[in-house]
Amino acid sequence: MRFVFLGDILGRSGRDAIIQNLPAWRKELRLDLVVVNGENASHGYGLSPSIAEDLFKAGVDVITLGNHAWDRRDLIGYIDANPRIVRPINFPAGTPGQGSHLITLPDGRKALVINVMGRLFMDALDDPFRVVNELLSRHRLGVSVHAIIIDIHAEATSEKMAFGHVMDGRASLVIGTHTHVPTADHRILRNGTAYQTDAGMCGDYDSVIGMGKDASISRFVRKMPGERPQPAEGEATVCGLMVETEDATGLARRIAPIRMGGLLASNWPDF
Repeated sequence: MRFVFLGDILGRSGRDAIIQNLPAWRKELRLDLVVVNGENASHGYGLSPSIAEDLFKAGVDVITLGNHAWDRRDLIGYIDANPRIVRPINFPAGTPGQGSHLITLPDGRKALVINVMGRLFMDALDDPFRVVNELLSRHRLGVSVHAIIIDIHAEATSEKMAFGHVMDGRASLVIGTHTHVPTADHRILRNGTAYQTDAGMCGDYDSVIGMGKDASISRFVRKMPGERPQPAEGEATVCGLMVETEDATGLARRIAPIRMGGLLASNWPDF
């Protein structure tokens, strides 16, 4: 299976870059599946139903979320009817939506997409290790599903790395989101799981993690609440990761980062 995961979409520039380019990229890379993190897609704060629909029409298969999942109130009623939008699985029982989605590809192969949120320097949700371990006891890679993709939305690199090692051999990909900066540690772990600490964002890097520089800097300098930062609107760099797996095992055999457009050095998969 060949799939791409794209990091946090930040505002209009990130959305437009994906919507304009993804149809061609799906054909060029012969992708079976595209997953994106969309929790900052709506003006930097949350995901609106209309933006979700635009992303699906462009070729996105599953959208994951994070700590901004409920910034848009109109998503609360929408998410229950749209299982392809996945919020962190370790929210308490009774939270709208679901934390995973089992998608069946046109050729019959199945992929499980899981979204989970870390706890260090984040909201105090349920234990991400325990919750995902319980789910994976019911979905075995290479047995009941052909691929398992886990988006761990977390602040601490140590927590994301520890999570990757715990899931090594039981997931096709463990990919970090939330910090909006792509890390240079993409690799295949010892037992066959593709891993990267953070995918980076799809947004304007002439910014402070995607937000306008002046308002963001003012908060650090003045240490007072002020103007709410708004997304930077320059050309976006689309950041993410491409993985190719073995169908028999679901484990990764090739991995390559994606960085296209904008300010960061470009990198394009060559397989």
